[in-house]
Amino acid sequence: MSEPVTIRLLSAQEAEEQIEALSAVLIDCVEGGASVSFMSPLTRERADAFWQGVAEGVARGERIVLVAEETSGRIVGTVQVVLKQPENQPHRADIAKMLVHGQARKRGIGAALIKAAEDAARAAGKTVLVLDTVTGGDAERLYERAGWTRSGVIPNYALWPKGGFCATTVFYKQLSPG
Repeated sequence: MSEPVTIRLLSAQEAEEQIEALSAVLIDCVEGGASVSFMSPLTRERADAFWQGVAEGVARGERIVLVAEETSGRIVGTVQVVLKQPENQPHRADIAKMLVHGQARKRGIGAALIKAAEDAARAAGKTVLVLDTVTGGDAERLYERAGWTRSGVIPNYALWPKGGFCATTVFYKQLSPG
């Protein structure tokens, strides 16, 4: 039986304090084959450096980090809302690094994280969200079920963590004001 999960927003201090746990999720996803900007093997040092930069972005008000946390306190998933955009796009945010630990999948965590990200973006005054995901993957189906609109596919967009090109599908979602 799996533990219940709570989705919550991390403060800048909490993001800093949770770097080890966030890195563990990122490393698990990359080693599991997720194309999320990193090549395999992903070292703890590279993962920690990434999350340190994210925590600094949270402190500057440039991004929001949400986590899925089991009642034991173990972080099993995360997603970011990138608030900082060019000056002619103050109404837009990007969804980034939607990650769910391999042992925690098929529990609705991804759906809960994307809904929480949408709610956080809306609360921050954003009305357009954009994201990209590997074409044909589980996340693509998740975003379709969550009401996101497919914009198109870019072939050979990125590399899989162990090499070889993969396509990406770009999605957007219009949010009604909160």
